[in-house]
Amino acid sequence: MINRRTFTKAAGLGSGVAAVSLAGFPASAKASTGHRSGTGGPAPTVPTVTPGTHTSFDRIKHVRAGVLNVGYAEAGPAHGPVVICLHGWPYDIHSFVDVAPLLAAQGYRVIVPFLRGHGTTRFLSARTFRNAQQSAIALDIIALMDALKIDQALLAGFDWGTRTADIIAALWPERVKGLVSVSGYIITNVEAQKQPIPPKAEYAWWYQYYFATERGRLAMENKTNRHDLCRLVWDTVSPTWDFDDATFERTAAAFENPDYAAIVIHNYRWRLGLADGEARYERYERQLATRPVIEVPTITLDAERDPFTAPGNGASYRDRFTGKYAHRTLTGIGHNLPQEAPTAFAQAVVDVDHL
Repeated sequence: MINRRTFTKAAGLGSGVAAVSLAGFPASAKASTGHRSGTGGPAPTVPTVTPGTHTSFDRIKHVRAGVLNVGYAEAGPAHGPVVICLHGWPYDIHSFVDVAPLLAAQGYRVIVPFLRGHGTTRFLSARTFRNAQQSAIALDIIALMDALKIDQALLAGFDWGTRTADIIAALWPERVKGLVSVSGYIITNVEAQKQPIPPKAEYAWWYQYYFATERGRLAMENKTNRHDLCRLVWDTVSPTWDFDDATFERTAAAFENPDYAAIVIHNYRWRLGLADGEARYERYERQLATRPVIEVPTITLDAERDPFTAPGNGASYRDRFTGKYAHRTLTGIGHNLPQEAPTAFAQAVVDVDHL
């Protein structure tokens, strides 16, 4: 476990607040008065919402946090218990566009940040290495919490967001009230990643190997190729999700970040051991390589139609969660679980808060 009071100095990171509101959140995000966070009593039932009911966040803010100026959406009461929702690739904050108002209506303060290299999040310095190794992204979220003076939060994520939330829960458990982890325990062990996996699983990761080539890097730097590649990933990893072009285009705008290609390429190359990280993160990576257990209350979610979902209904990672725990598999749902099944995702957040 790492002391949160000393990590910023050790990692060479700083923080500061400079929030800018662009508009107000929709009326549907008004808080209810019946929130019973962490009481151990029965969790309230989240009302059912049709995916795609909401199409945008009306309020975007910015805050200086660590090496970034983080862009994030916020919903719900300012003093409600905090939920931080973390997106994956090739996605953005719109994965939670229906989730956020559901949680806000239950009295939660919902924070949905653009990860580094996405949307309106920017590096503070042109000299900062565009590093996307896993511990760097996790420390971004710790820095965000510090900048917003959030001592503890519920963390909920998928894809890169799951990995980030898992890392924080493992290394800084005092900052995590509860965890919703899509796909379970996916902290990367770079040495283990060098070993081949079954061919069918390798096939699903085709873009990871594409990005290991110069051809793949050039594709990500080209606006048209980047757009079409990301759309292809959406189509293939969420085979039952009937989204329209406008839904994809709202997220695709986040890919225009000037650091997007560099961050995406570095992330996948680093995970394969093909790109170096930074020395200041090495002590965290050494701890993560030991596959530390997660002790905070956790609900894991598997998407049945996600090609990356491991077989065994969560059995492959069950031993990594040693606290209060529940597992759910969502039938007919693909990789972008919170946007495809927002009610189930929001319910998991509320439920883990009452474990």
